[in-house]
Amino acid sequence: MKNILKYFIVSGAAVTMLSSCDLNLLPTTDIAYEEGSELFLTENDVTAFQNGVLASYRALQYGVFTQTSEVQCDGFNATIDYGNNYGAVHRCDNSFTPGEYDTEDMWSNHYAAIKNYNIAIANADNVKEDLKASANVLKGIALFCRASSYLTLARHFGNAYDPATASTDLCVPLVLKYDQLEKPARATVQEVYDQILTDLEDAEYLLSEAAAAGITVTVKAEKVNLAGQVRAGVPTVDAVNALKARYYLDVQDYANAADAAESVIASAAGYKLAASQEEMTAEFTNDAGTEPIIQLFANMAEGAVGNTIFTQVGNDDTVGKYFSPYFIPSSLLVGSYDESDLRLANWFTDSLYPVKMNGSYHNGVYVFTKYLDNPGLHTGSVETGAHAAKPLLISEMYLIAAEAHAQEGNAAAAQSTLNQLQAARKAVNTTGTMENIKKEWFRETVGEGLRLASIKRWGDGLAVRAAQPGVEFLIMTGEYYNERALSADSHFLNWPIPSYEIKLNENLVQNPGYTAE
Repeated sequence: MKNILKYFIVSGAAVTMLSSCDLNLLPTTDIAYEEGSELFLTENDVTAFQNGVLASYRALQYGVFTQTSEVQCDGFNATIDYGNNYGAVHRCDNSFTPGEYDTEDMWSNHYAAIKNYNIAIANADNVKEDLKASANVLKGIALFCRASSYLTLARHFGNAYDPATASTDLCVPLVLKYDQLEKPARATVQEVYDQILTDLEDAEYLLSEAAAAGITVTVKAEKVNLAGQVRAGVPTVDAVNALKARYYLDVQDYANAADAAESVIASAAGYKLAASQEEMTAEFTNDAGTEPIIQLFANMAEGAVGNTIFTQVGNDDTVGKYFSPYFIPSSLLVGSYDESDLRLANWFTDSLYPVKMNGSYHNGVYVFTKYLDNPGLHTGSVETGAHAAKPLLISEMYLIAAEAHAQEGNAAAAQSTLNQLQAARKAVNTTGTMENIKKEWFRETVGEGLRLASIKRWGDGLAVRAAQPGVEFLIMTGEYYNERALSADSHFLNWPIPSYEIKLNENLVQNPGYTAE
């Protein structure tokens, strides 16, 4: 039985199976998974499972996992050709129900990945002595990935962390052991955040021990320093501290949030903000910059990820290349940048290609091009949106540190940190008020799927997403489109628990404001 299980998991299809649906890894019709069995018998077993864990993590980046919350917020308008893609969550009307597949994807795919992480964590300790070092690295990586998934789920499906109510507010189920028959109820916000910290502390210990011992992880022939490395292909100690910084900011532990963020900024790895046109191109076009704390492997043969709904490049024999985006930047977003800002010049364009809408071509329309393309990841001249995923960037650490200092009342430290980011981006320096820091979060992290979590953390609502001047005829208009705003207490800011999950698990209860169907 053990050998059957072993070879089923570490076969040539392991990486694909690990990132696919729940029953593919351990189908109950074939074998039963037994906790505590010797799953890893050789170094190849550990390596194969590690590749599978990383594949699961990479599969949760970009696309529906960032685009959904981005278009729910106030930075983008649906175009007349958007085809109802992300329509319900963009409108936040009565069609946004527990049956919405975009939000269900967030839930189901993270829990499918958590299943894989749990198996790795549970079996990493049950190995022979000669495998302990590599199994501990696998366990550290899987713990980081599990913490990342639970933080993402908590930010979308649970209330923002409030020390007064966290012990009673419902969050998401905590599943820490693979059991297909379990029907867990929702844990509290406090319980989920406590588990996130536990996982991160355990991951930090294991990865730090490995780094101190000189152990590296090889990703496609490149050795990764587990202490930290620019564009590291696997989670490192720096990545753990970056995720800790997010955690501490959420739970309002501002001193530790600033410390964690600043430890990554000061890391010996040498992360550096892009501060010139050439550096911005290297960073956001060629995947060769100095900002990623993690940058996951991508190539033409094995595929890449992308946020394509903002560009959708096509080619016409007469006109040439054109954009046909589902969503274009709102006036609020485009107008938030200073004219000198490198981000405005590099992440937006109103002149590169015309915009095709309803069969006609239009010039002078701003399109969001932060994720336009890495030309090295496809053949042909038409941009496909392919990129190497960058789950954690050093720029976010400046924002976290600035916000933490501001929340603590240290205006000087907040301004100093904020100004370092603004100076690199060639933006006008401002004071370190929360108002200015919030604006910088909006400008810097656009497209990264972080705005919804920020809005909830601040207890703010979402502003009206007015259209770019003169292009109203190219967007969907009305009270649920360009006139849509959400108050801070809108139930739509907490996504609904998917109806399919509630149908399967009677112990789950729905978030307020959504019907049972």
